Amino acid sequence: MRVAMYYSNSDVRLQEMPVPEIGAGELLVRVIASGICGSDVMEWYREHKVPLVLGHEIAGEVVGVGEGVENFHEGDRVAVTHHVPCMTCHYCRSGHHTVCETLRTTSFDPGGFAEFVRIPAINVERGTFLLPDSVSYIQGSFMEPLACVLRGQKQARSFPGCSVLVVGSGISGLLHVMVARALGAGRIVATDVVDFRLEAARRLGAEETIKADEDVSAAFRRMNDGRGADLVITCVGAAQAIEQSLQAVARMGTVLFFATTRPEFKLPLAVNEFFWRRETTLTSSYAGSPADCETALELIRAGRLPVEETVTHRLQLVDIGRGFELVANPGESIKVIIEPQSF
Repeated sequence: MRVAMYYSNSDVRLQEMPVPEIGAGELLVRVIASGICGSDVMEWYREHKVPLVLGHEIAGEVVGVGEGVENFHEGDRVAVTHHVPCMTCHYCRSGHHTVCETLRTTSFDPGGFAEFVRIPAINVERGTFLLPDSVSYIQGSFMEPLACVLRGQKQARSFPGCSVLVVGSGISGLLHVMVARALGAGRIVATDVVDFRLEAARRLGAEETIKADEDVSAAFRRMNDGRGADLVITCVGAAQAIEQSLQAVARMGTVLFFATTRPEFKLPLAVNEFFWRRETTLTSSYAGSPADCETALELIRAGRLPVEETVTHRLQLVDIGRGFELVANPGESIKVIIEPQSF
């Protein structure tokens, strides 16, 4: 089978690899749609692991069923998440599935940028979901990133009527805009440096937008009767974006650090100002739980979140190098979907 072997953002090679053999409890899935995630282009995070086949936002068709699998059959349309929790540890039992040690170790074989993937038994049991008939493969590939967004807003205790500032209108930011709107947020404002993305944010649910090279805090307060944002969702790991987020949050507000930063970055923070005087909550979020995946699919099925409107490029596996370039250096691109079965 063909796979896209990642060496760096500028070096992704089409190579041949045997189709994985499946064992008891496992599935073989023909990958129909696989999204490129922003984390896929974090070279500093990948450089000690290369070469490898990336891709974890997948939807496809079951073409092989291992012994003992009862809930799935050949021909089933499925969406699959690579990270699944053990469900039995202290963190899982207390509802904190995304800090489970098991969740950080599970994955596909070899990865979603391939014609076929082997789904390990634990992922079959806890991370594989049938696609509703009305949900396309491309829509299904949004299950995993959307589950992460849902988990983040739950962690940040988003509430109906709250004012929301989304810092960064890439795909994560736009999903946050859509989810905030679906959950009943009040004023939703998004920022970015790219006009194309600001236009998308307005189309997908932001009431207003702010160019990120402006004084974001002052601009938001002018739009919000002089108050900061009840919830700031930081979808960019740059120092300037984080500084803007801290400046823009309201008293008793929450900053959700959704994007990762480079490992050497340190948070500049006046402890008394934020925690003693303003009672600010700073929180973060990683991944999503099985329940979040189920909710994500239901919201897509119900038409509450038009995720397909974020797709700007659908590329064949042979063109994945261009896909990585588009995600690493965004201009007029948002979501890039790889279709490994296209020639």
